[in-house]
Amino acid sequence: MNPIRMQSAIVLRSREVERRITGQPVSDGAGVKLLRVLTAELQRRLDPFLMLDEFRSDNPDDYLAGFPDHPHRGFETVTYMLAGRMRHRDSAGHEGLLTAGGVQWMTAGRGIVHSELPEQEDGLMHGFQLWVNLPARDKLTAPAYRDIPAEDIPIYPTASGATIKVIAGESEGVIGAVRRAATAPLYLDIELPAGVVHAAALPPGHNAFLYVYAGQVEVGARGEAVTARQLAVLTNAAGADGVLLRGAGGARLLLIAGQPLHEPIAQWGPFVMNQREEIEQALADYRAGRF
Repeated sequence: MNPIRMQSAIVLRSREVERRITGQPVSDGAGVKLLRVLTAELQRRLDPFLMLDEFRSDNPDDYLAGFPDHPHRGFETVTYMLAGRMRHRDSAGHEGLLTAGGVQWMTAGRGIVHSELPEQEDGLMHGFQLWVNLPARDKLTAPAYRDIPAEDIPIYPTASGATIKVIAGESEGVIGAVRRAATAPLYLDIELPAGVVHAAALPPGHNAFLYVYAGQVEVGARGEAVTARQLAVLTNAAGADGVLLRGAGGARLLLIAGQPLHEPIAQWGPFVMNQREEIEQALADYRAGRF
């Protein structure tokens, strides 16, 4: 088979679409309307990823109440904003303003209480929140928080005409804004103009999925169509070293992959540990004000 070459990437065999998931409308926080596309049913299949939500509305009633103080333990939250302004404050003393194109990467670790509140009264608010699990050895690490403005996130064009934003990991030699040793996440925002073909390399051992948030993309050698607001789980076929993406009439999508932890998952709402006893301890610690 002839390799597909896009700039420096070489993909000998593409992953295919294993299944497609259509997001389900939910309400979270103080009534914020969301589309939940990665749920608990996919946590083991897409280990180390726990959840993916998209929020998108130009109706202030859908987002103004925001997410008042709430706790987390045992994982990381990654919030990526395409449009709008969101203020973060937490019990560890961190504060930051997330604006268009920026990312907030928060490590809940042993426990944190934070709020995420809009700093706008009208206009479009659009973005995503991804939950990434922590390995057992890091679940009780000290909480941490990082604001990454848009200008600090690498963006590069491919020879074929795609545009790649590297939030985490590495793509075609371009190092992203964030790297994590345990889960080695790859988080790309890809723009495919109409007719553009892009081959994205993926580490063979990683679980991977893509989420189309605008337009339509044809995936893999079979060219299976994935439309806006659908998540596609990508196969883990032996020998597959990337994924072939074709922009039909143009598309915007997130391509996300990570090294699985292969550890038990015990979750109760905002606490994600390995055993039920650890969840009970998290609840006790939170109620006692130890976060």
